[in-house]
Amino acid sequence: MDTRVIQLIMELRRQGIADTRVLAALERVPRDRFVADQFLKHAYDNIALPITQGQTISQPFVVAYMTEALRIGDRMKVLEIGTGSGYQTAVLAKLSRRVYTIERYRSLLQSAEKRLADLKITNITTKLGDGIKGWPEQAPFDRILVTAAADHRPDSLIEQLSPEGGIMVAPVSVSATEQDIIRYTRRGNDVEEERLIPVRFVPLLPGIAREAAG
Repeated sequence: MDTRVIQLIMELRRQGIADTRVLAALERVPRDRFVADQFLKHAYDNIALPITQGQTISQPFVVAYMTEALRIGDRMKVLEIGTGSGYQTAVLAKLSRRVYTIERYRSLLQSAEKRLADLKITNITTKLGDGIKGWPEQAPFDRILVTAAADHRPDSLIEQLSPEGGIMVAPVSVSATEQDIIRYTRRGNDVEEERLIPVRFVPLLPGIAREAAG
């Protein structure tokens, strides 16, 4: 195995990532296939990297942390809001039965679809669309992961969680300058909220991006 991958997994362990299934998924997904050529030498550094359309491929620690917080089982149906490069999508696919993922930029979605197909990851269904609206036709979902920061609690997505302990993990603005990862657990009509760690994500925006509509 690439020594850079081993070093990254060891660093994630030191940072508190303990779920062996999550660590194994990150070990098995080649991050270098999801970064731009000019950043290849940093593919296994524990940092976020820019991709096109002003978006980023998240820091491996954040990917691991949010994935661990989801508590995914291998028979679960997962919704991802914001496909981006497809890296987080691939990690989720290693841990669940099927991933449904929505992206608002057509060019990002097409690039991610190609990468995932090249890696022969087949338990993923993609959609160009408005992530804030979710995917009601496929609801309910056992788990939902949001990879852009909502400016308030995303109730439209919580409604698409399974009422029997469905979990959503999302970055949410908690003040004008702060975002936290929040875990929402739905039990019937009740929703539990847990504030986890501070983060910095691009904003969750409505609609299909103009770049994608042309």
